[in-house]
Amino acid sequence: MRHVARLARLHLEPRELERMRAELSGILEHVDRIQSLDLDQVPPTTHVIALENVLREDEPRPSLPVEVALREAPRAVDGRFAVVKFE
Repeated sequence: MRHVARLARLHLEPRELERMRAELSGILEHVDRIQSLDLDQVPPTTHVIALENVLREDEPRPSLPVEVALREAPRAVDGRFAVVKFE
């Protein structure tokens, strides 16, 4: 579990590690149950109900002025968002 937490860049206390271990075990048991089902006759789906016209037309339109876009930014440099570089 420590390895998974490290990959996710999570710092977990020992008590949290044990709780996450139990939750992850439950999820994996559920996946095992699903994998044991005979789903050969079940078609693959991306949604449980059919979706139509869920996207608007992709039409060009004016964007926000730079001043408005950066108004709530914690930090901006040269008209751009400034972010912390993660190593």
